Amino acid sequence: MTDLAWIETTLVGARPQAMGALLRYFRDLDRAEEAFQEACLRAMKNWPLKGPPRDPAAWLIFVGRNAALDHVRRDSRNTELPPEDRISNLDDVEADMAERLDDAHYRDDILRLMFVCCHPDLPATQQVALALRIVSGLTVREIASAFLVGEKAMEQRITRAKRRVAEANVPFAAPDAAERAERLGAVAAMLYLVFNEGYSATSGDSVVRASLCDEAIRLARLLLRLFPAEPEIMGLLALMILQHARSAARADADGNPVLLEDQDRTLWNRHLIDEGLVLVEKALRHRQPGPYQLQAAIAALHARAATPEETDWIEIDLLYQMLERLQPSPVITLNRSVAVSKTRGPEAALELIAPLAERLSGYFYFHGVRGALLSELGRAAEAREAFDRAIALARTPAEAAHIRQHLDRLSADSRAS
Repeated sequence: MTDLAWIETTLVGARPQAMGALLRYFRDLDRAEEAFQEACLRAMKNWPLKGPPRDPAAWLIFVGRNAALDHVRRDSRNTELPPEDRISNLDDVEADMAERLDDAHYRDDILRLMFVCCHPDLPATQQVALALRIVSGLTVREIASAFLVGEKAMEQRITRAKRRVAEANVPFAAPDAAERAERLGAVAAMLYLVFNEGYSATSGDSVVRASLCDEAIRLARLLLRLFPAEPEIMGLLALMILQHARSAARADADGNPVLLEDQDRTLWNRHLIDEGLVLVEKALRHRQPGPYQLQAAIAALHARAATPEETDWIEIDLLYQMLERLQPSPVITLNRSVAVSKTRGPEAALELIAPLAERLSGYFYFHGVRGALLSELGRAAEAREAFDRAIALARTPAEAAHIRQHLDRLSADSRAS
């Protein structure tokens, strides 16, 4: 076996299972991570010479566990290190290990690993950073670049997260059905945070940002393989895929964001869209609608429209109403207002979002949407005031530049009249 790229891909794919099993065995994030890294080093050394093992994850678990135990024994000076051939010659032991890694154990290990990373004691930013480091294996430098912070600051953030997990005495027993359902929801929320960290950004390293979306999708695919009958996991994956399919059209050549209705739809990834549409339909057939399924259904309606004019805004409005009932949120109502403006006009949309003014006073998008609606009604002075407020709240230069485009359009209209 000489294809090192294949080995790297295999190690990435096996990481969640191997890390989950090593965490269950050692009950310590740092020791599990060190054990996995040691196993990877030995894989890079042995696999090119001997070929890939029958079960890479089982191989990594066994080698990582033994390597960590060897370090413990050496440090405690209880016994000397075993001969190298006891670790490198794994034929019989690997088969035995693979037999004992049944699907249920495998599933619980991965779910436990992800749940540890999204422990409720951790702030959302620490959850995402810890998951990217422990589950996905991203380097501290890569994660720091994604969050637009210094490498040292990110190292401290991850260290604090590990310390909180250790102090929380997280249980390592296999979760029962009720706990598993609860954990699954927490894991899904964490994965969507990872995805949005890449998808919502309009600055920073674009390659790293895209990799966050790819990694969230990869882990969501893994969750769906573990829980193939969970409609909300189908919805989550479909939502990510359908949103990611539009990535090539979301910014212009200067990096400025492009609104959905102005995007070049020939740049959308039709292969991803087709996959997402199939997942949405499959999820909704369960007749157990959840927030991710409804959001995915909305994204599917946008994806099906060959032109902005073909968008089924009436159905989108209905889906947002269902989403409001399931998950009441001023942001959902704000998003719904766009559909309302398309079906009942900007005046009705303004009336819908008027009660949100206090709660969303510090939200960039609220003032941007309000400014656009006022502009449609010809209320230029009020629109300019809303856009100015949006610029003041903009988080990135790209967001501010986008609002200035609206202001320039207002000025041009004013001169033409």
